[in-house]
Amino acid sequence: MALTLYVDTERWRAHQQSVLQQFPGIVPVCKGNGYGFGHERLAEEATRFGSDVLAVGTTYEAARTKDFFSGDLLVLTPYRRNEEPVPLPDRVIRSVSSVEGVGLMRGARVVIEVMSSMKRHGVTPEDLGKLHAAIDEVRLEGFAIHLPLDRTDGSDAVDEVIGWMDRLRAARLPLHTMFVSHLHAEEFARLQQQFPQTRFRARIGTRLWLGDHAATEYRGAVLDVTPVAKGDRFGYRQQRAAGDGWLAVVAGGTSHGVGLESPKALQGMTSRAKGVARAGLATVNRNLSPFLWGGKQRWFAEPPHMQVSILFVPDDAPEPKVGEELVAQLRHTTTAVDRTVDR
Repeated sequence: MALTLYVDTERWRAHQQSVLQQFPGIVPVCKGNGYGFGHERLAEEATRFGSDVLAVGTTYEAARTKDFFSGDLLVLTPYRRNEEPVPLPDRVIRSVSSVEGVGLMRGARVVIEVMSSMKRHGVTPEDLGKLHAAIDEVRLEGFAIHLPLDRTDGSDAVDEVIGWMDRLRAARLPLHTMFVSHLHAEEFARLQQQFPQTRFRARIGTRLWLGDHAATEYRGAVLDVTPVAKGDRFGYRQQRAAGDGWLAVVAGGTSHGVGLESPKALQGMTSRAKGVARAGLATVNRNLSPFLWGGKQRWFAEPPHMQVSILFVPDDAPEPKVGEELVAQLRHTTTAVDRTVDR
């Protein structure tokens, strides 16, 4: 019995097609854990809808993915001096984010990242005059800009891209291709219309693979069910049961990503209040699990184990049975399942 990712394949692929239509020339992104599907599966999907380029996060991911995808592979992490060499085919394109990086990639296929308001990495406006000599030594595939997801200052994403297009043009640098990230479909269309001589290519991962939440569902199988009375001791730490009910052992533990959570950027008083409440409950060993049963999110009885989680199900809920499955609300990018089932 397993932690399973169920995929409504027809619906999932229909969503992919809707994104492809909105972003002609899309560059699908397959990085990290493959958005919960794995690199091999997403490489197969990209091949299925005819993509000529697949973006991956690192050179190590490119090495793993090259046998699953026959087109070009774009590595999103910029090249750095003295990085560990990874044997890669010529169809791999490297990102670079500095004049020095361009100079070190002599003869290679490169995409030059420019510094956006993300302020993560990229060449600056002051660097542009130094790029002319450097790009003569590489095979330039285009420039790229990685934009922020939110714009709390009210600024416009299209204006930011236009600003860089104007700078690159003023520096007499080639503008045949511009790779962009985190644009809405209408913003992407506006840019393509304003700069018809440049091919814009949207690098998209989350929206492409995870944009239709109803197309996928995680479920953990019930492995064991043990009745408990209030005060009974149980588990590794021999805590006492909070009431009468059942301890349900469910497939899915820390090795799957269950119980792991990345920090959240909280905005507004409501989300902050909820965060404080969750932290307060955690101090008394009250932690909500991602598993739902009887229409409610159930509490961990104790911290999740490596491959299973133990939940407390109170006696006012239906008794879970071995072999039944509990829906789990898990984050795709941090979850590793035992199996994926298409249906």
